[in-house]
Amino acid sequence: MPKLKTKSGAKKRFKVTGSGKIKHKRAYKNHILTKKETKQKRRLGNKSLVTSADMANVKAMLVL
Repeated sequence: MPKLKTKSGAKKRFKVTGSGKIKHKRAYKNHILTKKETKQKRRLGNKSLVTSADMANVKAMLVL
């Protein structure tokens, strides 16, 4: 059976930590920022871990 390729979009959006968890950038920080509060924008700037519900799908895309 041939090797599976990693999805190019997932490769650009997710990063695996040393312990095997997966980090991602939060959504809603790209445009229309004037109506969002400073506190919300500051929180959205931080990286976040993928939830356990989505972990299987993301791992499949990254072929881990």
